[in-house]
This record gives sequence, structure tokens and C-alpha cells, in this order.
Amino acid sequence: ILIILDNASYHKKKTILAEIEKNLPNIQLYFLPEYSPNLNLAELVWHSAKEYISHRLFKSVEELKNLLNRLLNQGELIIRWGRKIKNKGNAAIAN
Repeated sequence: ILIILDNASYHKKKTILAEIEKNLPNIQLYFLPEYSPNLNLAELVWHSAKEYISHRLFKSVEELKNLLNRLLNQGELIIRWGRKIKNKGNAAIAN
């Protein structure tokens, strides 16, 4: 089983990695290159969702939750797959 991870610090805790290696020999971890949001599709989804909610004033937290539910769970989020994603001041093209 291959699991692909980004480079979040909690994904790389030495104790956890050692436990996986010792107790789960069928699991292989593959880490994406650092600063590569174009390879992490979740980054593109969150970036697209943030476009819908930024620069808006919500009357309540419930209103924000409802919008996020519609976007993420009910299929209303439109993702432009070829767009640029900001990356530490640079831009990367999502493929």
C-alpha cells in the first residue's frame, strides 16, 4: 500500500515513521517534494473554496458552514484545474 503525503511536520514525526516501518511492512510512505502544491490536489480544492468565501461578510458562522457544505459536500465548488496556486510567494501551475 502506497500512501502519498505532503511535508507537514506531523507527517514526519520520527516515532510515528518508526512504528509504521516496524509494524506495517506493507505500507510505503511517499512524500511529495517540498513546496509543490501543484502535486497536491487538496491544495487546489482549498484554494478554490477560499475564492468563494474570501472578501465576503457572513452574518453568522452558520452561514459560512452552510456555504462550505454546499461547496465541498454538495458539488457546487468549481475547480479550474489549470490555474496557478500561490506557493510561498511563487506560483505553481496545477496539472
